[in-house]
Amino acid sequence: MNFATRKLIFALLIVSLYPLSLFARPYVLVLSQDDLLNTPNSPDDSPPADSTQNDSPEWDEFGDSGSPQSEEELDPGSWRPIFEPDPFRPDPANNPDERYYSTVSKLIKSVSSGDTTLMDDAVSEIEESASRGLPHARSVLGFLYATGQMRKQNKAKAFTYNYFASEGGNMQSKMALAYTYFRQDMFDKAVKLYSELAEAAVNSFLISKDSPVIEPVRIHNGAEENKEALRKSRGEEDEDFQILEYQAQKGNSAAMYKIGLFYYFGLRGLRRDHAKALSWFLKALEKGEPRAMELLGEIYARGAGVERNYTKALEWLTLAAKQELYSAYNGMGYLYVKGYGVEKKNYTKAKEYFEKAAENEDAGGHYNLGVMYLKGIGVKRDVKIACKYFIVAANAGQPKAFYQLGKMFHTGVGLKKNLPRATVLYKLVAERGPWNSLSRWALESYLKGDMGKAFFLYSRMAELGYEVAQSNAAWILDKYGERSMCIGESGFCTDAERHQRAHSLWWQASEQGNEHAALLIGDAYYYGQGTERDYERAAEAYKHARTQSNAQAMFNLGYMHEHGQGLPLDLHLAKRYYDQALEIDPAAKLPVTLALTSLWIRKNYADGFLVHVIDSLPEVYPKVEEWVDNVILEEGNATILTLFVCLLTVLYLRERQRRHAVAAPGGMAVPHHPNEHVAPAPL
Repeated sequence: MNFATRKLIFALLIVSLYPLSLFARPYVLVLSQDDLLNTPNSPDDSPPADSTQNDSPEWDEFGDSGSPQSEEELDPGSWRPIFEPDPFRPDPANNPDERYYSTVSKLIKSVSSGDTTLMDDAVSEIEESASRGLPHARSVLGFLYATGQMRKQNKAKAFTYNYFASEGGNMQSKMALAYTYFRQDMFDKAVKLYSELAEAAVNSFLISKDSPVIEPVRIHNGAEENKEALRKSRGEEDEDFQILEYQAQKGNSAAMYKIGLFYYFGLRGLRRDHAKALSWFLKALEKGEPRAMELLGEIYARGAGVERNYTKALEWLTLAAKQELYSAYNGMGYLYVKGYGVEKKNYTKAKEYFEKAAENEDAGGHYNLGVMYLKGIGVKRDVKIACKYFIVAANAGQPKAFYQLGKMFHTGVGLKKNLPRATVLYKLVAERGPWNSLSRWALESYLKGDMGKAFFLYSRMAELGYEVAQSNAAWILDKYGERSMCIGESGFCTDAERHQRAHSLWWQASEQGNEHAALLIGDAYYYGQGTERDYERAAEAYKHARTQSNAQAMFNLGYMHEHGQGLPLDLHLAKRYYDQALEIDPAAKLPVTLALTSLWIRKNYADGFLVHVIDSLPEVYPKVEEWVDNVILEEGNATILTLFVCLLTVLYLRERQRRHAVAAPGGMAVPHHPNEHVAPAPL
């Protein structure tokens, strides 16, 4: 089949593992024929390699031939030892970074307790360590200067500290730098950093079975928390988990397998524990749960909690494949392409296993076939076919495929060089790196009611460019106020500092496509909250949210056109926006109906009594979301609004009666048409 002659138009979509309302909007990238390079493969492209020889290009996509790197190695300076202590950690007295961890622990304790004196001491210690050249201390100091905590906010100093921390190997500072360049559209610099971060991220992914990525959870859903969904992130304290654990202890094999998954991947608020995962998988297998075989193969291939043993890995994966667990074929193909646990490399067998996995809609199979065609391993090199497989894998949520597509856009191999697209794709993968554990600790703190610690951790993630963390930090500031333990230049934030910081965080989130953030930015400018009132900038923010088909933004724009606030007075455009709001969200029927009633009155009685009444009522038209959440869903409020409409009707009828009474004093007012001749009243 000649894939080069086909028109390739695919949508790339990140598949979330939780309801989309809890996370950032999925990123969608459409590739058309224009994105593809139509040049044939170069003459020196690799010919088909012998299926049993070792002289073909190496499967060196991420340098995975050596021992796997731990998350601590991939994320040096991580705060993991503070939040997830390891009993087998080396003696602190012999650890050169122990003072750094001790200081960061003191810093976190201070924001949790609200002890500004303790925080000042911790920041001074961090400054002293940074002056001695410790990269990780420089990274923390850059974060404090960027946010203005216990030191005057200074973006130049923040950049400098992050730059030298990045040069010293701190990956989180590298994330902060990359995001800084990204915001300024400096894609030539951003793409280089994000490519390095994305490569480190994929090194932490699993071999055959793609691991569920721990997405940063959005702790607000519009204006209210999604408490039921958040409850499921409480780990071992969650009632559902306790019921599942009880069932497992009673011998339920499916429950044993699920608990093993939770511990292996660190899902549902549980900490990763490979030893517990292995124990539960073995118990599940004894009870006849075949799905455990595939994970046991993965565990032995990775050496996760056990000594690495490729022979055992192949045995378990083979048994799993016989049970029609098709992603196991992908793992088997990987072992053959690397020559692990088998007599020698065999690309023909590897390709067969990858194809079996792909035929059964396994994203890893599509991805690995793409690698074979991209590198010419066991097949004739064909970047167009490789691109086709990567797109299918990416559409199924395979993060490594996003990395490869980003690389193709970056280098101009197979796809036309496009640095902005490459940067975005790399960023998506980079945000799945080990530093993503910050979201787990922040959520744990939030669920335990420790707002100071939660806000501090979300602020750290926000600096690294995570949109969900930016939204969460801003939301905590807005909802919890002083309880957020927001630290300013010299102690707790003033109201002005808190509003300004929330405004800055919402603005960053809106830049990354968060329509709720764009609406709040519009509200801030409209009402002058945390900034000067500016109707024109409010309208710009609402227009940004409108581009994402947001009914609330359309309603607000209609209101501004109706009243000539920041936008030209235009009743026709106002009606169009109101109608669009109703088309997008039927739940907006009540506020839109009231708005259209107001428009009708304004058109027909421009200088009438009712128009003045309407204009004098403050906040007549709340935002659509507030109407839906706080009005429509409450029967009592809906009744009040119905009475309000009735009141307007009564006022209208009484005003009409008054005017007619004035027109015909001493008698009944007689309705008449404007052009109808009216006899003068008798003297």
